[in-house]
Amino acid sequence: MTEPIRVLVADDQSLLRGSFRVLIDTAPGLTTVGEAGTGAEAVESTRRLRPDVVLMDIRMPGMDGIEATRHIARSPGTARTRILILTTFDLDEYVYGALRAGAAGFLLKDTSPEVLLAGIRTVAAGESLLAPSVTRRLIAAFARLPHACPAPGSSLEHLTDREREVLLLVARGFSNTDIAEYLHLSHGTVKTHIGRLLSKLAARDRAQLVISAYESGLVRSQEPTLAAGELDALGFRGDDEGGE
Repeated sequence: MTEPIRVLVADDQSLLRGSFRVLIDTAPGLTTVGEAGTGAEAVESTRRLRPDVVLMDIRMPGMDGIEATRHIARSPGTARTRILILTTFDLDEYVYGALRAGAAGFLLKDTSPEVLLAGIRTVAAGESLLAPSVTRRLIAAFARLPHACPAPGSSLEHLTDREREVLLLVARGFSNTDIAEYLHLSHGTVKTHIGRLLSKLAARDRAQLVISAYESGLVRSQEPTLAAGELDALGFRGDDEGGE
């Protein structure tokens, strides 16, 4: 019998924690192993309980959710725990900070129960929850940050042209299927490129790839959507290597 996905709920509102707990505990294959009302409690509880997923609020007293995420993601004992941030659209810069700290994705607090449960399962499976529509807002938020400019000595120099091409599309919110169609590649080839990018950039997941693309200057962060000639400007054509 498959073990249930173990979830820790971290939110400063006890009513919300209770609601999330009831929802999770009545869902097949999920169970709540604990609750935390502050960021510090979330870190301590994660170390003690070793949940598979932490459902993390951002704004909590004392240590906030972003700092708690950073502690959990960087600690050898808890680095395998996946963190799903709960936020609102008016906190774009906090979302960026949370992803940079090591979160696997984020959802709105008013999301439907079905989407929340699916999100928990998604991040527990090692994937990222980064919807294209939200990625575009993240790009716009990044453009407002002081460091939103190409970094000298790009960390992407060791990537192949094709890997840079795929990374750019990931950062623009393309799914693997979208990338395969856009570049005329097989779905398996795209997955291989994603795997190599994760390895070369020491990224935990797809969300971390997006952050790497921003901070390296690969993404033109001032443009909220993929410009028609952006790939061509980088020397990419997208119509070759038909099945590679």
